[in-house]
Amino acid sequence: MKNQILNNKVIGLVKWFLPFYLFAFLPLNVSAQKFALLDMDYILKNVPAYERANEQLNQMSKKWQAEVEALQTEAQTLYKNYQDNVVFLSNEQKKARQEEIVAKEKQAAELKKTYFGPEGELFKKRSALMGPIQEEIYNAVADIAEQRGYQLILDRASDNSIIFGSPKIDISDEVLQKLGYN
Repeated sequence: MKNQILNNKVIGLVKWFLPFYLFAFLPLNVSAQKFALLDMDYILKNVPAYERANEQLNQMSKKWQAEVEALQTEAQTLYKNYQDNVVFLSNEQKKARQEEIVAKEKQAAELKKTYFGPEGELFKKRSALMGPIQEEIYNAVADIAEQRGYQLILDRASDNSIIFGSPKIDISDEVLQKLGYN
């Protein structure tokens, strides 16, 4: 009985002393993570160089698309003429017309790939025009993160899982100011 009372006192003392010890004597190296949000769409809309580059790319794209469509239209016209005259053509003429249609379709496909393919002219031009702008924005964001001690900056424009972000942690305007825009 005496042992049980002693055990209860020791357990009570440990229950009180252990939390106190943990909070008072263990080093508190836990630091809060700092993070921020930015809206890349908003930033890009307020960078005139981006708007100019985007307009230039749109104009090139329309011009190139018109060239591709012209070749496709030629191929369709050749095919329609072939269909209209097929009964009057000899086998040699049919074969020649078919080859001409296939060649025109192939030419249109190759031109489309040249302009709009993964390594096409539009991709190269976009990289050349947008790369420096994106680099400048990235450097401004990195500078702000360094100055303010942010470990993480999320783009609310590209992350659909952000339902709400306080305007207090949005650094979009600060990035624009760092870039020299108001």
